[in-house]
Amino acid sequence: MSQHHTLLIVGGGAAGVSVANTLRRQDKHIDIAIIEPSEKHYYQPGFTIIGGGAYTMKQTTKNEADLIHPSVKWLKDYAESFQPEANTVTLRSGEVVSYDYLVVCPGLQLDWQKIQGLKETIGKNNVCSNYSPDTVEYTWQCIQEMVAKGSGTTLFTQPPMPIKCAGAPQKIMYLAADRFRKKGILNKFNIEFCNAGPAMFGIPFFAKALDKVVAEYGIKTNFNTNLVAIDGANKTATFEVTDADGNKTQVNKAFDMIHVTPSQSAPDFIKNSPLANAAGWVDVNDRTLQHTKYPNVFSLGDVACTTNAKTAAAVRKQVPVVVDNIVNVMKHAALREGYDGYGSCPLTTSLSGVILAVKKSVFRGCTGI
Repeated sequence: MSQHHTLLIVGGGAAGVSVANTLRRQDKHIDIAIIEPSEKHYYQPGFTIIGGGAYTMKQTTKNEADLIHPSVKWLKDYAESFQPEANTVTLRSGEVVSYDYLVVCPGLQLDWQKIQGLKETIGKNNVCSNYSPDTVEYTWQCIQEMVAKGSGTTLFTQPPMPIKCAGAPQKIMYLAADRFRKKGILNKFNIEFCNAGPAMFGIPFFAKALDKVVAEYGIKTNFNTNLVAIDGANKTATFEVTDADGNKTQVNKAFDMIHVTPSQSAPDFIKNSPLANAAGWVDVNDRTLQHTKYPNVFSLGDVACTTNAKTAAAVRKQVPVVVDNIVNVMKHAALREGYDGYGSCPLTTSLSGVILAVKKSVFRGCTGI
């Protein structure tokens, strides 16, 4: 079987749904289809708040069908491969879908397997993560257990960039610390932030502000410290520490609770496709979001090779550029270099406090951070 659509969108997350619905409002007749296998749509920025005990999963979950415009065709399947020379996408079912224009925005994949032992212990043994709808509720359970226990060692990890929402690994740490503080037991906890990067945040201005936050909570920071293995049953985490000369050593840390942020990358079907660059990201012009080789292909969101932080805030600014430029290509008009690298991250520093980190790119090229 095969079918054809004027505009085919791969990915029904915030980026894909927004492009489809925005273009539909502009043109009631254009034929649009979305490839998206999931029946549920998650508001992922809310996962931090679920883990911190202030939201429920129900508050961050909607039915995908309720978000896609009724006139947009929903192909409930996985994209398996791209054939951009033929203007086709092959689905996991084997069906081939052809298109005139393609938008690629499937989001990132979580590479749990890159940390030895993590897949076997995540969701038990007080090993938690806010990065998946399958594990986020367990984070709040772990924090509650720590509050009931009244003392202990809690570790929070951050892998090498890129990841989606670069602030999320530390946001949950602050929410946990605030819970301990409100119960009057903060000084009974050893809280450590183990970051594969060299600083609290990639932008020095905000890093300085966050240094003050960790000092206020008495949090110990460990930089250039990357989680490589975990033994959940024995509550031991192994980190690779890189010194100033580039020498690497391994350090074991015992924990009572550990929140893990997994490594992340573009999905394999993106990395292995003709659309990807050498680093595995969809190779687009970071101003027009048009593919550098295939002019009828656009990309936005987490898999696009752009300079922004991978956040929903970036998507909000990218969507109008993609929609305008699809229309421009259809009309053989000049493209709009409208995306300026904007991204922002609201860093929750307590149950009632936040630092809003905002960035626009001042350079060109793909960084993935």
